[in-house]
Amino acid sequence: MPRTLSGVAWIVAYLLAAAAPLFFAVFNDAPAARGRWHDFSVSLGFIGLAMFGLQFALSARVQSLTRPFGIDVVIQFHRQIAYVATAFVVAHPALLFLTDAPMGDLLNPVTAPWRARFGMLAIVLLLALVGSSVWRTRLGLSYETWRLLHGILAVLVVAFSLIHVQLVGYYVSQPWKQVLWAAMSIAVVGLLLYVRVVRPLQMRRQPYRIDEVVDRGAGTWSVQLRPVGHDGLRFRPGQFAWLIVGDHPFGLEQHPFSMSSSADDHDVVEMTIKSLGDFSSTVGDLPPGTTAYLDGPYGAFSTELNEAQSFLFVVGGIGITPVMSMLRTFADRGDRRPCHLLYGVANLDEVTFADVLAELQQSLDLEVVVVPTEAPDGWSGPSGFIDAELLAEHLPDRRRAVQCFVCGPDVMMDAVEQALEDLDVPLGHVNLERFAFA
Repeated sequence: MPRTLSGVAWIVAYLLAAAAPLFFAVFNDAPAARGRWHDFSVSLGFIGLAMFGLQFALSARVQSLTRPFGIDVVIQFHRQIAYVATAFVVAHPALLFLTDAPMGDLLNPVTAPWRARFGMLAIVLLLALVGSSVWRTRLGLSYETWRLLHGILAVLVVAFSLIHVQLVGYYVSQPWKQVLWAAMSIAVVGLLLYVRVVRPLQMRRQPYRIDEVVDRGAGTWSVQLRPVGHDGLRFRPGQFAWLIVGDHPFGLEQHPFSMSSSADDHDVVEMTIKSLGDFSSTVGDLPPGTTAYLDGPYGAFSTELNEAQSFLFVVGGIGITPVMSMLRTFADRGDRRPCHLLYGVANLDEVTFADVLAELQQSLDLEVVVVPTEAPDGWSGPSGFIDAELLAEHLPDRRRAVQCFVCGPDVMMDAVEQALEDLDVPLGHVNLERFAFA
């Protein structure tokens, strides 16, 4: 199925699944004396609960779901839609208490019935779930601690919400509704089992061995992984995978990194990682022979999915990594389509792959323009920030014949995206890769 059609199908499926619980309220035999606001608040609660159940699917790294959009877009949607779902869930009791005074008695945890206790506890845990994600850094939570806490809170929120609905009983009194609620519960449990059990078991059958860790300078390392007993990872240039280092793939420490090796080199998978704290700061100390696992590939940031007559790559810092995979693949395939690389760095010492880029310029139709924010004395090239003027110099006259790939810090990406729009580059020809997943 084409990517666009598949994407539309998934969007429609999401909307239908989010609205499905409303049928519990619509097809109900109870009297209609509960009031308009009461029914409206219940509808919001149902939609919010369904959306939180769907969060498990959005974060499950399902290949068929992420392929049309790119997993970075899916994760961003997962984050943003959480605020909407939270607003719906919180509005459910708020409207009840505002429009029906006796409902206020349900706020007392001592005298309130268990249906209300489970409902309020679900909301408290939901706010803790969102808060710990938004303020993870301020709270000093490591990625692994946050990931464990996030998973536990998410399960408890959905479980307590389902118990709340069952205890209320008003909307699940009929057998067919019981079946539907059971199906929803089984789906959530199934997704959890898939993520925590099935996928790790699949990865365990395809281990890798760290063959070499190459120092690229400026606190950047290339980890070269060799498959053990299998044919290795098949990926498109520009894609990424989650790296798990250790004797088994069931641990919480999993980190996403782009492949920097050629997609045609099946003997070794290389990931290039900059030391930015936590796990990445220990990469240089990984000894050869260490067992590792890969969960992937993921991502739609690839020249293979966005064909063109020429390419413009705009990267900042470690954003060079997926582009290296694209350029190396071009070299292996003898692809001579024109490529222009604008490479923004803090200073010239931060340039990664300088020697490899020089070699690639010998075999590719490749122009490399390094743009340091702080230019040294005697520097004759561009400096500062990559702006519309610099982009215009390196864009071909036929804007619809070029595909642009942008990867780097969010501030840089936002500025470049706007500049390309101002330069009349079609929106569908601008491909973005954002590295923030946690």
